[in-house]
Amino acid sequence: MNAINPVASNTPSQPRRVARVVQSVSTIEGGGFPVRRPFPIQGFSHFDPFLLIDHLGPVQWPPGGPLGAPDHPHRGFETVTYVLAGENEHRDSFGNADVLRPGDVQWMTAGGGVIHSEMPTDRFHREGGNQEGFQIWVNLPAVDKMMTPRYQTLRASDIPQASTDDGRVKVRVIAGESLGKDARIDTRVPIQMLHFTIQPGGELLQSVPDEQSGLLYVFKGKAIIGSDQRQVVEGQAALLGSGDSVNISVSTDETGPAEILLLSGKPLNEPVARYGPFVMNTREEIEQAFRDYQSGRFGLIPPRT
Repeated sequence: MNAINPVASNTPSQPRRVARVVQSVSTIEGGGFPVRRPFPIQGFSHFDPFLLIDHLGPVQWPPGGPLGAPDHPHRGFETVTYVLAGENEHRDSFGNADVLRPGDVQWMTAGGGVIHSEMPTDRFHREGGNQEGFQIWVNLPAVDKMMTPRYQTLRASDIPQASTDDGRVKVRVIAGESLGKDARIDTRVPIQMLHFTIQPGGELLQSVPDEQSGLLYVFKGKAIIGSDQRQVVEGQAALLGSGDSVNISVSTDETGPAEILLLSGKPLNEPVARYGPFVMNTREEIEQAFRDYQSGRFGLIPPRT
């Protein structure tokens, strides 16, 4: 399966066109919750440096129905969890324990190895309700794949927000920069992660550094993206060509807003060997990861006290 790496542009102020539109597929993950996935899918393994995008839900759980992802390992990359609705309890083998609520972001660098669980809180499991969010995997360069794991949390109230003068475009700046606001997260690879809410008639020109691969995933409504003004609808990802910015707008004819996640990052241009929860550079490193996990070197999640 092939990755797509747009060639960086040497021309300043060059708006990007849409190189390809990818339709997400529906599948089941974790303990059994529904996701929409632009990649990895058949014929499209990753979008360097991004390895996976899972749009979780939206799903309305009955009381006692919410599901999650029980204890599982990771090595060699970062997992980013962005909660839009519901509650998620994180626990890991380094002793971290946290509850993520709507608007919160967890940026976990698995590095050399960690075991974690992502489960609904006791209250959310008991009462049920709406659940929606994202999990994104970001690859680590070879030099960082065995780094000590770390855990960063951004509360909803701590994520910078901005809007255009007319109020038709709002953005939450999780990583990178938009509308004069800078993110407060530390990433190992230069990354942008921006959540736009664009009302009908809204538009902006967003910077996407020319050395970064870029995509926009529309998870609600319809948007017009790129210099070629491609219409991209809910459940589709627009992969951008070369340039250093992207036009994003919503037609005045639409009856509601579009919700868009923009991701861009500097490609690592390194070999990718992956199997399940491990992403390394060689098959031998994957085999070592399994041996280390099976021998207990990833540790255990401490019991609740």
